[in-house]
Amino acid sequence: MSDDDIAADLMSNLRGEAMLASLELATGANWVASGEQTLEEYLMQYGHRGPHEFELALPQPAEDPGWIEKQIEEYQSMNIDIEAILNRQQQKFLEAKQKFIALHPTKKKWLNKKLKAAAEAAQRREIGRSEWTRVNRVFALKAGELTGLKKDVFSLYKDELIDLLAGNKTAISFIPDRKKNYERYQALPPFPPIIRDRFDPFLWVRDPHRRADFYDPAFVEETDMAGDKLGGIPGASGRVEGKVKIILKPEDSDQLQPGEILVAATTNVGWTPLFPKAAAVITDIGALLSHAAIVARELGIPAVVGCGNATTRLTNGDRVIVDGGRGEVSVVEAFKQA
Repeated sequence: MSDDDIAADLMSNLRGEAMLASLELATGANWVASGEQTLEEYLMQYGHRGPHEFELALPQPAEDPGWIEKQIEEYQSMNIDIEAILNRQQQKFLEAKQKFIALHPTKKKWLNKKLKAAAEAAQRREIGRSEWTRVNRVFALKAGELTGLKKDVFSLYKDELIDLLAGNKTAISFIPDRKKNYERYQALPPFPPIIRDRFDPFLWVRDPHRRADFYDPAFVEETDMAGDKLGGIPGASGRVEGKVKIILKPEDSDQLQPGEILVAATTNVGWTPLFPKAAAVITDIGALLSHAAIVARELGIPAVVGCGNATTRLTNGDRVIVDGGRGEVSVVEAFKQA
């Protein structure tokens, strides 16, 4: 019903009249950096969200604020204004809306209804994820206190923990071996979300051509992408050229310089503060409703997600063109070591 640019800009304001929870870490850090909010107020509202929020065993930023303090310092030193970025993108959204109505004058009410429904659905999804994070660690810590296991409680499955609270202590004997295994696996990168057949993570991690989006030993990759191109899913429209910076952990956010292209295996809400610095985003894992795609669209940053192996095929310093509308990444100039 319209061209790709209009459609993309119409889908870049899913926060509607409110704010998406995925953006709150960035907007909150911006408010603290500008003095509009205190760090204490920020931690009260958003202190349960962070780069490892689904790893419940790790402290949340409210318990260990060093990570968020680092983001705030970067915002202050680089003079990043997220409000201005969001306002620019919202203006593009409003202009796209007027263009669509000019093309289809009788569809104004229909369009408003569809956009409102999309925004409400996105907000509900985000709030659900946020509250899951807030509640579950609190529950586990309280259970650890009541049982005397303290943080060892995180080595139990949910059903085992509930049984323990009811008096069944059988699972406690499994904790030492589980803690050892946990340390071994923590040293590995994120596993592919789709795994077929037997999977040896220690063999997989040694493969320089491994894919991060899925694992299937019988799969033979067929692609029409040349050696200097990567294909993925169009996450957020736009076309930009810049230098690659591969970031494997959000704690290394200071390595990403303004205007560089962020390349990551995958992102979650803890990566949001990095996005305003990035000229574009590329991920191994992701789809249209993944964190990287949603936040990039809201901020007006081109994104190609679900590339499969961008973190292994690209090198820091490579100059690439990211075409978010086509879902393509083209290597313009490979980085050469001096």
